[in-house]
Amino acid sequence: MFTMLTISVITLMVSYIVMTLATLLSKKTIMDREKNSPYECGFDPKGSARLPFSLRFFLIAVIFLIFDVEITLLLPIASTLNLTNMFSWFFTSLIFLLILLFGLYYEWSQSALDWS
Repeated sequence: MFTMLTISVITLMVSYIVMTLATLLSKKTIMDREKNSPYECGFDPKGSARLPFSLRFFLIAVIFLIFDVEITLLLPIASTLNLTNMFSWFFTSLIFLLILLFGLYYEWSQSALDWS
């Protein structure tokens, strides 16, 4: 017990010393305007660095990610058929698929899947 406490304290002390040294050594000594600017080529940028982003594309990407994760949750259902009771497997799979279908129908009814 005492050795685990000693090892933990030594590990915390070493990590604190390394983080402190890294912070002290990584400080820039010369603050130059050209070095702090996003472009070091000698001229100011003409346009904004921020480009307009389509919110519609973002929503479709989030919906795709949600359904992609749900597909990964569907894959183990087939492999658990032999390990569980047939009724409980069928009931669980049916409930999960109905939740997915209701979610898909809701997104479709809200016209979130239309690209235009």
